[in-house]
Amino acid sequence: MKSLNLFAPAGADRIWGGFSAKSARRATLGAILAIVASLWAGFWAPPSAAQTRVRRAELMKAAEALPAPMKAYGSSSAPIKMEVFTDYECPMCRNLYEETLRPMIQDYVASGKVYLVHRDYPLAIPEHRFSGQAARWATVAAQMGDFEAAEAALYDNQVAWSASGDIAKYMAASMSSPDFRRVQKIMDTCIAPGPTGRPGTVDVPPHPCEADQYIEQDIQLGNRVPVTGTPTYVITYKGQRLPPGSGFVSWPVLKQFFDNLLRQ
Repeated sequence: MKSLNLFAPAGADRIWGGFSAKSARRATLGAILAIVASLWAGFWAPPSAAQTRVRRAELMKAAEALPAPMKAYGSSSAPIKMEVFTDYECPMCRNLYEETLRPMIQDYVASGKVYLVHRDYPLAIPEHRFSGQAARWATVAAQMGDFEAAEAALYDNQVAWSASGDIAKYMAASMSSPDFRRVQKIMDTCIAPGPTGRPGTVDVPPHPCEADQYIEQDIQLGNRVPVTGTPTYVITYKGQRLPPGSGFVSWPVLKQFFDNLLRQ
């Protein structure tokens, strides 16, 4: 693209008329500054509400081309359903995943006793700078069928990426190169920060991307529980929903609780 030459002398005498050369230079400089100020203001102006709605509609339409993310383990016909509202940057959520959910997946989920459903609830707190963006990565990976690997990578490497913000590094190592390229292509449009939640509220990001609708749906579900911190879990047994629990619970204790349910 050719740049505009605002100092071109051609026709200058006709434009400036009776101005002196000094006055003309002042006028030209003033015009340039006005143009630059206008361009600068236009560049940094935040999107209007109408523009945001149009952008959100475009992204939701694009998302329809991809399947809804499957962020669950096991069979939906299992007698016990456990929904876990978590924040990938939450240390207690990592402990719950590493010490409780991972062995549960290998045991009671694999044997058809429990259906485990992940729900995103990235917390709107300053300490969790990348939680919304991590939820985006996991959601897009889930649309590609790579949720299990993505979730494991996020929790296994939580300390590292929560310090550096380099989530892509660990996502790349968790899936095949073709899948990562597809995920990254979508994530290139997902400018941080991602959506976050707080009791009764969904904090919509200034730059929405196509994954956000699923994260925001989870936050809205969490606010009905209500989620006041993470992890929070809701257990349903044969269609009967039990009171929600929160915090860390060990696998032996949870297993004993499930066994009592299954004996009823």
